[in-house]
Amino acid sequence: MTEHFPSKIGLSQQFDCSYLPDRKEQLLVILDHECYSAERFEALLSLGFRRSGDQIYRPHCPMCNACQSVRVLAQQYTASKSQKRKYKKIKNGFSIQVSYDEKPNYYPLYEKYISERHQDGTMYPPNRLQYESFLFCRWMPISFIELWHEEKLVAIAVTDTMPNALSAIYTFFDPDYEHMSLGTVMIMAQIDLAKSENKQYVYLGYQIDECKKMRYKKQFLPAQQFKEDVWTNI
Repeated sequence: MTEHFPSKIGLSQQFDCSYLPDRKEQLLVILDHECYSAERFEALLSLGFRRSGDQIYRPHCPMCNACQSVRVLAQQYTASKSQKRKYKKIKNGFSIQVSYDEKPNYYPLYEKYISERHQDGTMYPPNRLQYESFLFCRWMPISFIELWHEEKLVAIAVTDTMPNALSAIYTFFDPDYEHMSLGTVMIMAQIDLAKSENKQYVYLGYQIDECKKMRYKKQFLPAQQFKEDVWTNI
């Protein structure tokens, strides 16, 4: 598949934006079943698309282009001083493991994370059906990057795996460890995994400068953003 839009695309209805309360959101949705493979999805990632559950989508909002896809150049990435300090926090007593299968202890951690950290969000209250339909996928290989503190699972980064890239889907962690900057730590763990597997990019999803909780993705450099259908260096 070349880097062109597929011929079968749907357009969702408009609905309230999850990140900018004064805006309406609308999505392009891929309807071409031939696009639903890791190889073809990787080409769509380069066109600003994302995955949620089994569905591939891209924002196509009226009067708004706030969502800008960001990807880290994994092989060239160098941690900032602040990021190095945060990563050092997990040197003693912590370990990172990678699983390729979901485990029973993932959902209780997700449930605690949503219940304590996102009571004002659309995913509250959490339930298993929502968890499975949002994070998992029948046609995509998924890696689960686990952070353990001794014998306790404290964070999971759900990560799509493609031939030349990783895509960060969602990270959840034990709120008792919030002081450990685990959001940053888990992105660095994803970049480390991409480096070890000789992958070029780690896609971090959409940067939304007008939304405080969605501004962090430009902190992992070097990186590029997809703006006006062109990848440009940040």
